[in-house]
Amino acid sequence: MRSYRVGIGYDIHRLADGRRLVIGGIEIPHARGLLGHSDADVVLHAVTDALLGAAGLPDIGELFPDTDPAYRDADSRVLLRGAMERVRAQRWMTNNVDLIVHAEVPKLSAYKRRIAESIAALVGVAPEAVSVKAKTNEGLGPLGSGDAIACTAVAFLKAIE
Repeated sequence: MRSYRVGIGYDIHRLADGRRLVIGGIEIPHARGLLGHSDADVVLHAVTDALLGAAGLPDIGELFPDTDPAYRDADSRVLLRGAMERVRAQRWMTNNVDLIVHAEVPKLSAYKRRIAESIAALVGVAPEAVSVKAKTNEGLGPLGSGDAIACTAVAFLKAIE
């Protein structure tokens, strides 16, 4: 009997000059943005991997490889939508998503609600079913020095009957 599944996702990207900062599908004003092949949205990448993992599907890097020019500067919302199509094709739906953004800068408290609403719309749940927490790294490592941002996400799926 397949009723429920849980998946975990993680992503990290360096901050760099000359890039937009996109977190959870929301553009956030900041002097630097995340460096990556796509828009480098660590939150949507971690959520995508959590959903794919819960459904028993290949990870984001396998489905949307950074070696493929088609995904150069890709909008991670598009990648998440593509992942959700695959999740639904396997007869799963999202119950809830819980995530932690690990970032020394910028401070994200003013954006957490908008990030939750953005993710909720992308995965087909109410905003209350998406929990967004922001934590610093207390000055430790590349996260704590403000050189990178990371995200850990957990997704809970339920079977579509």
